[in-house]
Amino acid sequence: MDRPLVAILSGAGISTDSGIPDYRGPNGLWRQDPEAEKLVTYDYYMSDREIRRRSWQLRRGNRALQAEPNAAHLAVAELERSGVPVRVITQNVDGLHQLAGMPARKVLELHGTARSVVCTQCHARSPMEDALARVEAGEDDPACQECGGILKSATVMFGERLDPVVLGEAVAITKACQVFIAVGTSLQVQPAAGLAGVAADHGARLVIVNAEPTPYDELADEVVREPIGTALPKLLRSLREGSE
Repeated sequence: MDRPLVAILSGAGISTDSGIPDYRGPNGLWRQDPEAEKLVTYDYYMSDREIRRRSWQLRRGNRALQAEPNAAHLAVAELERSGVPVRVITQNVDGLHQLAGMPARKVLELHGTARSVVCTQCHARSPMEDALARVEAGEDDPACQECGGILKSATVMFGERLDPVVLGEAVAITKACQVFIAVGTSLQVQPAAGLAGVAADHGARLVIVNAEPTPYDELADEVVREPIGTALPKLLRSLREGSE
């Protein structure tokens, strides 16, 4: 039996069990502190040193860098190891899919990664932990050591475009897959949300695993409201057994 290509679109909800807060949920950061959004908005960040200083303090406390993969991340990696072709398209910047064992080349990070920093001038990349060590040592707005330019997290900030190459690969995978699972995502942030519609239009079986309703629920073949940490492993196990 041919094994189906499985595309998994993951959002913040897959990482809440790892202790990483959801930004848009009822208790999300943007609802609790609307000012925090400025810290990750490109124009504010580039034009205001005080915003950058506060952003570096926010990064120091970023729990994503200390987080460990949870049962859902591990289940995705286990499905891939079993021989089922799996591609992860993630809206998350925490790198937990790779830490769980997914090969990096099979993970598309739509919104970049919080584990690296990039120079806004010369585009040199370096580990986030190196930049944070400089902040700990007293630099409140560390500059690029290559050219002196402004450093930022290698994430896509508000006001920045997604990498067109990464997005193009995500669309190609979505069109080619037989099963598309959207997990832990509100499916409200475009263009990532639109991938669910693209999958359905191209004949994929669309499964949505999310606590709250999404705009794409009516298109889905299956909607799962159970907690992701138990629902996703169960779903992927049945998928694996069905393809053997």
